[in-house]
Amino acid sequence: MEIKKVGVVGCGIMGGGIAQVAAQAGFEVVASEINETLLKKGLGGIESNLKRNVEKGRMKPEEMAAIMGRIKGTLTTKDFGDCDLVIEAAVENMELKKKIFADLDQVTPKHTILASNTSSMSIIDMAMATKRPDKVLGIHFFNPVPVMRLIEIVRTIATSDETIAAGQAFAKALGKTTVLAKDTAGFIVNRILSSLMATAVRMYENGVASKEDIDTAVQLGLNHPMGPLALADLVGIDTCVAIIDTLYNEFKDPQYIVPPGMRDMVTAGYLGRKTGKGFYDYSKQ
Repeated sequence: MEIKKVGVVGCGIMGGGIAQVAAQAGFEVVASEINETLLKKGLGGIESNLKRNVEKGRMKPEEMAAIMGRIKGTLTTKDFGDCDLVIEAAVENMELKKKIFADLDQVTPKHTILASNTSSMSIIDMAMATKRPDKVLGIHFFNPVPVMRLIEIVRTIATSDETIAAGQAFAKALGKTTVLAKDTAGFIVNRILSSLMATAVRMYENGVASKEDIDTAVQLGLNHPMGPLALADLVGIDTCVAIIDTLYNEFKDPQYIVPPGMRDMVTAGYLGRKTGKGFYDYSKQ
C-alpha cells in the first residue's frame, strides 16, 4: 500500500516533530490539536525549527515554505478522512488513546493504517477499540524527532504483514532506521532506558554522587550523548514516571519501581525543561 497523506493526532513536541519530518519527506500532512492555542503553538514550533535550518544554511527559504505548505492544522478528526496513515501522538493515557482510535476508525477509509507513537503502552489494547486490528501498529519515534534516526515498529498479534511492511516503508521514506519489536511494555529502548534512569535517580537520591557527576559518568563512560538525569528533564519527568509505572505494572520487576523523589517532582510540577525546572534549573535559559 502506498502512503501519500499522513495524519498526526497531537501537535506537541512529538506530534509536531512527526508532522515536520513527514512534510520534509514530501508527504501531505494533517496535524490536529484539542484547541486553537495548542495548535498554533505546535505549528509555530515546526516553523521555528525550520527557520533555524534556514538560518544555518541547511535549507533554502523556498524549501521551508514548501514544507509548511504541506502541513494543515485542524481541530477535528474529520479532516483525517482522506489519510492513508494516521499516527496518534497524544499524552500517555490509555483511555484517551482508545477513544482516539475508535474515533479514527469511524472517520478514516478502510485502507487507512492507524498507528500509535506511544513509548510504552499496549498497542493491542488500542487496536481492539477499532474494527481493523490488522491495520494497527506502533510507530514509535524518539525525541527530538527531526534528529533521532530510530523508529521502533511495534507488531501486535493481530497486525498484518502488509501493515508492518507499510510502516517500515514509511519510516524508510523519512530517512529513519527501524527495529521491529513485540507488543510488550516499553518495547526495546524504553525497557532498557527506564531501568537505567530509575537506577541513576536512586543513586542520586542515596547520595552516591551528584547529578552532574552521574550524568558525566554515563556520558563519558558509556558514550551516551547526555546523562540519564538530563535526559529525564528533556523527556519530561511526568512522562518518565508514566513509562516506568507501565513497565512495573507489566513485569512486577523492582528495577521498574519509580523512585519516590520523581513522584514528588511530578506533584510539585518540576517536570523538566517544559516547566523550567527538573533535576536541573532551566529558568534562566
